[in-house]
Amino acid sequence: MTTSPTKPESSKPDSAKAHSPGATPLDSVPLLDLPRQYEQVRSEVLAAVGRVCASQHYILGPEVEALERELADFCGTRDAVGSASGTDALWLALVAAGVQPGDQVLTSPFSFFASASAIVRAGARPVFADIDSRTFNLDPARVEAFLRGSKRDKLRALVPVHLYGQCADMDAFKRLAEDFHLSLIEDAAQAIGARWGNERSKARKVGSMGVAAAFSFYPTKNLSAYGDAGAVTTDNPAVAAHVRSLRNHGSSRRYVHEELGWNSRLDAIQAAILRVKLKYVEGWNELRRQCAARYDRLFAAAGLASSQSAINQPQSTIPGDFPIQLPYTAASAHHVFHQYVVRAYRREELREFLTARKIGTEIYYPIPLSLQPCLVYLGYREGDFPEAERAAKEVLALPMFPELTDDEQRRVVESIADFYC
Repeated sequence: MTTSPTKPESSKPDSAKAHSPGATPLDSVPLLDLPRQYEQVRSEVLAAVGRVCASQHYILGPEVEALERELADFCGTRDAVGSASGTDALWLALVAAGVQPGDQVLTSPFSFFASASAIVRAGARPVFADIDSRTFNLDPARVEAFLRGSKRDKLRALVPVHLYGQCADMDAFKRLAEDFHLSLIEDAAQAIGARWGNERSKARKVGSMGVAAAFSFYPTKNLSAYGDAGAVTTDNPAVAAHVRSLRNHGSSRRYVHEELGWNSRLDAIQAAILRVKLKYVEGWNELRRQCAARYDRLFAAAGLASSQSAINQPQSTIPGDFPIQLPYTAASAHHVFHQYVVRAYRREELREFLTARKIGTEIYYPIPLSLQPCLVYLGYREGDFPEAERAAKEVLALPMFPELTDDEQRRVVESIADFYC
């Protein structure tokens, strides 16, 4: 390696570019290292948990209400409602937005399973359109073609997924939702803090651009709880009230149940932990962006990828001129890099090689939703969504977390260079 990336400058939170307590030795590079983050917030988290234990108020209550206010302020929405998980949050958002049994909901075939299962749980039928080959997000052009060319009398909602931390094209999807009278619901499980807009100062944060949005705070997320947790954000008071009722067994008054809901109440300990970490998430997201930029430079310097592939390279086919295709960021997107995902030639062999060198990787996701065994009744077949299917065969997530060190990133890239030599 002949070049050395510029070290990021960050004062909040502490930039863990030197090994912090809990960091792994350089003979291995984990996909994610949660202990490093914990060391930064340990005293605050323990104090917050102690506060809840002293209060003896463990389900909903003041901590959850405070988190909801802070989340709404962070996302730029009128309201936020905590839930027991991100999967529950998406189901709650769908039902509160008016999705009913027998309806259809259009979403991406290239996402985590909950993007489809929450639709089924609401009694609706998932329908898919293919993804953009560069961003991996739902392709507005293919969505529009579907809407103009298919029977859609039962289609009630459109659910773009902000995959890997990059906002989907919300300008296009808002227009399509208005033109075709659909409820627009954001699956923001991986993208808290991401924005959409040409100018960062005027860009809107995910969670504020649809009827409602669903967030996950699973322990691996950019804003993570120490267990399952989620939230719905909305500007619509009626939607917020409906979510609050649904998460509490369909009850807005004690022991009076207006409808069948679910037990999806957020517990106070998770809310208290999230309140601590919410203060740091913007700084952590910035460190992720710096790590992504460093990967880009290292891959280009190693001759493994084009120096322009993360900016404006058009659709390409692996292997092409390079064995690695870097993540593409759309012009209006302000990426938070929940994952740093490349397309890789001979992916399975590369992954085995990196595993042998104790370098963590993951495949998000190896099977498109349209081909999942339990969704065979939807009638989709291999070949229906070629871009999603191609991505499933090529994508590889590399180590990505705010505390990732320069030396660890160099080790990852040098090891990939060794594989392709």
